[in-house]
Amino acid sequence: MTFAHFDSDIADQLRQSADTAGGLSTFLDFRHIELTAGRLVAEMATRDDLLTPFGNLHGGCLSAMVDHCLGVVFYPVIPAGSWVATTEFKLNLLRPVSDGVCTAVADIVSLGKRSGVARIDISNGDKAVCAAQGTVTIVGAAGGGQ
Repeated sequence: MTFAHFDSDIADQLRQSADTAGGLSTFLDFRHIELTAGRLVAEMATRDDLLTPFGNLHGGCLSAMVDHCLGVVFYPVIPAGSWVATTEFKLNLLRPVSDGVCTAVADIVSLGKRSGVARIDISNGDKAVCAAQGTVTIVGAAGGGQ
């Protein structure tokens, strides 16, 4: 997919900000590995404090990773000053994760003036652990008329 707009400065800032953003993304230690036009690659390490009593990564951690990636992937390709709000996402948890690093690859599937759709696939090593798709609403900058 090609994009009418790509702001490399925003992409650079977002690549460096995952660990300093605060909130849930900092607590879960999301790391942005790659952010290009329409694609985000992010990582999250499995930690003991994120495991269920059964020794598996809590599904809410993968859900949070999906939601995070769903939003971030759009920022470099939407108008400056705009922001995105998650409208919905659906995920399938494919297999349990008990250790290692989870890698999410988010790709934009569709982008309009007011909404966008992205697919997010998460793997743990060479195994697929989560498949998701979501929609965001694009909110224009204040006074932008959207």
